[in-house]
Amino acid sequence: MSGIDLLLCSAFALMLPAGQLMLKWAAMHPAAAGAPLMSALMQRWRLGAALGWYGLTALFWFYILTRVPLSAAFPFSIAGSALVPLAAGLVFGERLSWRYAAGYALMLTGLFVAVSGAP
Repeated sequence: MSGIDLLLCSAFALMLPAGQLMLKWAAMHPAAAGAPLMSALMQRWRLGAALGWYGLTALFWFYILTRVPLSAAFPFSIAGSALVPLAAGLVFGERLSWRYAAGYALMLTGLFVAVSGAP
């Protein structure tokens, strides 16, 4: 994997938790109860922003896959997903256990092993 491909995959890994944080942010600001559907959707601009972000993230992933084998890129997707609880703890104050830290350390070790031998 070239340096630019590593950078692209790493950026993707950070885009995933950003989208999850945006969805949580949207969920914390619900539309008025009983509002008509279109009115409710317009009140949920945060949800629209989160969905737009996911659309861009999907296009970025597609671009990465034109350059990098899926088997080499996918560990970054897993790493990005693993960042979600950490980001939730930092941004929203959600509690994390020592088991999460231990599991995440094992995942990072696995990511290193998987990527270091990737084509």
